[in-house]
Order: sequence, then structure tokens, then C-alpha cells
Amino acid sequence: MDPVRVAITPEASAVLRQLVAQHGPLLFHQSGGCCDGSSPMCYPASEFKVGQRDVHLGDVDGVPVYIGGQQFEAWSHTQLLIDVVPGRGGGFSLEAPLGVRFLTRSRVFDEQERAWLSACPPRVGPS
Repeated sequence: MDPVRVAITPEASAVLRQLVAQHGPLLFHQSGGCCDGSSPMCYPASEFKVGQRDVHLGDVDGVPVYIGGQQFEAWSHTQLLIDVVPGRGGGFSLEAPLGVRFLTRSRVFDEQERAWLSACPPRVGPS
């Protein structure tokens, strides 16, 4: 199986499906810190402008996941796994009213995965 840059846990997937049913099309943006911490922020797709340097990591459950260009450079050697835990995050992500927050876990790609991924660079900028 080919490696993926981003995945989602079953628990986070259940929350995401609930949010899609409530809000319609969504997107994730992996925050780079400051006000949001470094959490995957979930927004209505129509309310978030993807930047020219944002990198599309892939989709989870049909929801696109982006990360800032500089952040991608720092994390390109890892797979990001979107998970969910009880508690409130520090940003404006849609899951906050549910009493949970998305968070990112990661694992380092092995040498073979990195070679495959380097031959398949991600898309940069808006779709």
C-alpha cells in the first residue's frame, strides 16, 4: 500500500462525519502555532481561504487537509494522524462546541516511504 501524508483515527472520523452533516463541506488546516497552538483546525470550506504556499497533504473522509508551506518543510518526513480528545482547543475549530478537540499525532516515514513520497510531491496553493 502506498504511504499517505495524512490519515484520521476512527474516533476523529466519527466527529468529522457529525460536523460535515451539520456544516456541509469542510477543510482542515494544520496550524503552525501562535494563537491556535499547533492543532488541525476544522473550518467550513467556504470560510477559509487556502494560501498560495499552503500544501494539500491529502483528504481524510473526503475532507481536504492543508498545511502551511513552512510547516510542511518541517514536517514533510512525517505522516500526520488527526485524532480527537476530550476538552476544548484554543482556536475557532468547529469541534469546540462538542467538548472535544482535534489534535495531530505523527510518525516518521521510513526510508522507502520517503523515497516514494519524494517522487509524488503534494499540490501547493488553492485547488
